[in-house]
Amino acid sequence: MKLNWIRFGDYPAPGRLAIFVAMLLGVWVPVAVPIYWLVPDSNWVSILSMAVLYGEFILLVRFWGSRVYGEPQILKHYGLQFSGHNGQDLLGGLGLGLLSLFGLLVVEGLLGWLGWQLPDPTGLPKVLLEGLAIALGVGFAEELLFRGWLFDELQRDYRPAVAIAMNAIIFALLHFIKPLEAMIRNLPAFPGLLLLGLTLLAAKKVGEGRLGLPIGFHGGLVCGYYIINTGQLVEYSGAVPQWITGMDQNPIAGISGIFLLSAIAFGMNRAAQFKLPGEK
Repeated sequence: MKLNWIRFGDYPAPGRLAIFVAMLLGVWVPVAVPIYWLVPDSNWVSILSMAVLYGEFILLVRFWGSRVYGEPQILKHYGLQFSGHNGQDLLGGLGLGLLSLFGLLVVEGLLGWLGWQLPDPTGLPKVLLEGLAIALGVGFAEELLFRGWLFDELQRDYRPAVAIAMNAIIFALLHFIKPLEAMIRNLPAFPGLLLLGLTLLAAKKVGEGRLGLPIGFHGGLVCGYYIINTGQLVEYSGAVPQWITGMDQNPIAGISGIFLLSAIAFGMNRAAQFKLPGEK
């Protein structure tokens, strides 16, 4: 019997999400299990398994969009467009993310909360390239997942304010899945993750529905965080608690980072005139 894919589009959002995730796991697990068995290096296991997962995710969303919604260009519908505008948005977002993060650290340095250290000049180029590669990979993968596919599915069932809130909450919760002890210790980081999700949605509004700006901004924050920590560029003085400067030396996982993201989200919403693309 031929499966009627279109009927899945009539299911409520939770049902559609569950079906999609089950399908994704169904095609990923048979490939991932041999990787875990055969590859001895844990880093390569993580890299290969995640690369397969996101590759299959992209193929599946294209299949899903075409069969369930009758949209053969679903990635473009999500905002993933290979255009000059999206490229400019990406570069602008990358610069904004980097400048915002380093600007926050400069202010904290002036307040005596941290001190700057000279990097190793021989290893710095490698750190910069690694940071940029990781940033673009994480930004692309997570924004296509959360601000692309997930947000689109939520918007189909819920009014914009509800879809925005649910998207940000799910984004924060999935990043907070850790052992119980680590979850309790990093609890102050949860508001920062929630606010980051809202900020990235505001970035998509500014980009008129394109994903270039949220990918770039997200990537800029990741890149800056990687460079600062891997390059050991700062040392916190301990003058204030970590919940102010950021848990585990993550600048946006503290009160100061929350103020930064609040200001950026406010500015982006003002720039977008508080209106989602297509909203009446």
